[in-house]
Amino acid sequence: MSVHKVSVDTSFTNSRFARTFGTMRRMHRTLKAEATRPPSANLHAQQARFNRFRHEYNDDRPHEALDQETPASIYRPSARELPRTLAPLEYPGHFEVRLVSRNCGIRWKKCWVCVTHTLAGEYVGLEEVGDGLWDVYFGPLKLGRLDERRRQIEDHKGRFARKAMSPMSPD
Repeated sequence: MSVHKVSVDTSFTNSRFARTFGTMRRMHRTLKAEATRPPSANLHAQQARFNRFRHEYNDDRPHEALDQETPASIYRPSARELPRTLAPLEYPGHFEVRLVSRNCGIRWKKCWVCVTHTLAGEYVGLEEVGDGLWDVYFGPLKLGRLDERRRQIEDHKGRFARKAMSPMSPD
């Protein structure tokens, strides 16, 4: 999440459209087939398979989406340098600010509310938007809306619970 501290924007795609999600699904399917099935005997051997796959995928294999070029042949590093240390996020004065604990939560009105393990040790800002409703932010990124009565944060789709999914999952 530190990319948000240096003003890197996040864009979300709609997974229902093959055009926006199909490329990633195909890459993960190829990665699984070539680098994880069957699994290697130990972590060192598995990492070596991942490294070989990464080299072939980026340096040897042409990609249709890149006009049959390899990613390595067209990659250019960013001219923008990252700072050595990141400045703490600042929130407007009317926000409530809370530290996300190592167990993924914040204290809110003497109760514990789960935010995410990803932000452990980071501060989030909460902006009141209605009676008992607070928008929750990590810097400029809106994470969701806290419902004080339920003591839960709903996501942008109105869900309070999210399905746990591995990034390597076919679903």
